[in-house]
Formats: sequence, structure tokens, C-alpha cells
Amino acid sequence: MSWARRAGIAGLALGAVATTVAVERISVGRSVRREAQLALDAAGPYGTLRGTPGAAVAEDGTELYFEVEDVGEYARPAADRPGGPAPGPGPAAPAGRARRRARRRQPPPTVVFSHGYCLHQDVWHFQRAALRGSVRAVYWDQRGHGRSGRGRALREGGDPVSIDLLGRDLKAVLDAVAPEGPVVLVGHSMGGMTIMALAEQYPDYVARRVAGIALLATSAGDLAEVTYGFPASAVRAVRRVVPGVLRALGSQQELVDRARRLAGDLYAGLVRRYAFGTPDEVDAGVARFAERLIDSVPVEVVAAFYPAFAEHDKQRALAVLNGLADDLPVLVLAAERDEVTPASHSERIAAALPGAERAVLPGAGHLLLLERPRQVNEQLTRLLARSIPFHEPAV
Repeated sequence: MSWARRAGIAGLALGAVATTVAVERISVGRSVRREAQLALDAAGPYGTLRGTPGAAVAEDGTELYFEVEDVGEYARPAADRPGGPAPGPGPAAPAGRARRRARRRQPPPTVVFSHGYCLHQDVWHFQRAALRGSVRAVYWDQRGHGRSGRGRALREGGDPVSIDLLGRDLKAVLDAVAPEGPVVLVGHSMGGMTIMALAEQYPDYVARRVAGIALLATSAGDLAEVTYGFPASAVRAVRRVVPGVLRALGSQQELVDRARRLAGDLYAGLVRRYAFGTPDEVDAGVARFAERLIDSVPVEVVAAFYPAFAEHDKQRALAVLNGLADDLPVLVLAAERDEVTPASHSERIAAALPGAERAVLPGAGHLLLLERPRQVNEQLTRLLARSIPFHEPAV
């Protein structure tokens, strides 16, 4: 197959548009569109929430960026926390007060959020805003995404990234941010796969430390069956050439960025089409935010991760989680109109975890956490209420 034909086929799948000139003639001018984008970026607060930064080190030396949002007494300076510098001598506290102080010395539960492919931690904006001040939360960027390092494989063109490696990355983050105490794991799309990889490789850790799991719009395997709304035969043909084309484009980031800019409204429409189930009802600022998130990931990172999804199979991880069903609350949350990880994949996960709570958000698409934040937050709140043991707040 010629390079031109490969590029054309891959362009259809990836949104690289061959009809740029025609699109520009029927859409608003690029300068006007850019002004509108800047206005939306300035008007929306999406992605502006920040926590205390830090970095974990993965097994290959990659720095994995995270932010921590503490709560209650653990948000105070270390010297003011229980367990900090000893106070001067004073009268002994009554027994009841001493017990309460002892309980407060225990680390608070930690909720760790893992984002999906071609996104970064800011995609949790609405969940972050809702949970601030109520739980200790950690948001991290998967390798190659956001502020995290790319790793040797990405820098030197080594082996593609595997989902198992991402599971080990998550373990490194957990060791850094929550060396003790219960943790609740929340993952969207690839982030849910990362959690499954952790469970398969570290079942004892999950049994001892994990108090709850939320799997949002994700899959345990068989992603090669997904057609994204196209005929299955066309998708199979495209899949054969996409990895090679992505690798070729990896060294042409400037060209890719230019194509995105030229494609204009058509590119933005493709993002909305696959991000949201009801794109016409999504706030323009939220839709623009989703576009910015996806744009932020370099094409060489897209290329390095892409093969991992065809190989992804975490049925053994589900068996691990099912074995803990009596003690481990699990939420499986799907989006009715998700064409990236269809709701049927969540149904298979739920079937393997009979004790899990399952819900489907009507009309929602793949980025349900941006499209249906209220419903997602309600589901997460219920999971946290079941997962996190009572922790007495600071007084």
C-alpha cells in the first residue's frame, strides 16, 4: 500500500482532514475562530484547580507528576499536625480526648484519580471542585501525559508502553502519596485499565490497602471489537496501518499541529462527536476544554500508547477483584452513548464482578465526567460513603 493511501486511511480514522481548503471556505476565518477559542479559554475556569505538587519515580526513573489536596488537620503545616514537634509539658488529657487524638493521628483515607488516554489530571475538574475539603485526594498524570515524564521508551523509541507498566506506575504513585492508610482508586478509561493492571500485579496490596474502586467508561479487553460507529471491515483495515502512520507522524508534531489548526471546526466537531453523547447540549467552554486536553498530548505519545489497547486483557484482574467482593466496594459506571469504550464493555466487567454496583448514564458519551459531572459526582459520593471508614475530622 502506498504512503499516500496509508495517510489517507489513517487520516479518516484520526481526524487528519484531506479537505482542509474546502472546510476553510465554508467556516469562519481562522483568526475569528482563534479569538473565539481564546475567549472561551478565558471565560471558563476549567483546569485551573491546583494542589500541592510532587513527583513519584517509576521503575525506569520516569518522574510521575501528582498533586495532593489534603483535608482537615493534614492540610496544616507539618509542625502543627499530630505527630509533629512535641508540645511542651502540660496536664494529661482525659482518656476520651486521648483516644480521639490517637484516631486523628492515623492518616486520612486517600482517593487517587487516574485519567484516560490523551488526557491529563485536569480532566477531573468537576470532581475535584466537588470533593475539595471533604476527602484527601490525589490527581496524577500518566507517563507521557500532562506534566509527567515520557520515560526511556518514549524518548528513545523503545518498546511501546504497556498497560501493565501503567499499573506499576500507579503503585509508585501510591507508595509516594499514601504509604499507609486506606486508599480508594478512581479510574476513567485507560485509568480504569491502569487500576486493573495494579490489581493483577499486586493482589496482596489491593486486599490490604484498597477500600474501594470506581471504574468509569473503561474496558477489561476486546477493544479490537470497537468500531467507533464505522463499518467493522473499514475499521479493521484502518487498524492495520494506524500504528505505522502514528509512528511516522511522531516526528512531525509541527505538521500535526498545523493540520489541527487548519481543520478548524471539523476537528473540533470530531472531538465533540467522540467525547460527548449529546454534543449539542454541552457547554461551549467544556467542549473547548476537552479539545485542549486532547491537543496537549504529543502525537509520539499517542503512537507509543496505541498498541497497548489491542493487547489489553485484564480478565485475571477481575478475578482478583471478585475474590475480594465481600470487602471491596466497586462501582462500574458506563455511558450509554460511549463509542470509545462502549457500555457493553462495562456490562462485561459488571458480570465478572457480581457484587459491584453498576450504573449507566443515559445519553452520555466517553467523557462522562465532563458531560454529566453531577451524576458522576453523585455516584462517586455514594461509593466513598461505602468505602471510607469513619475518620474523625480535626476540631
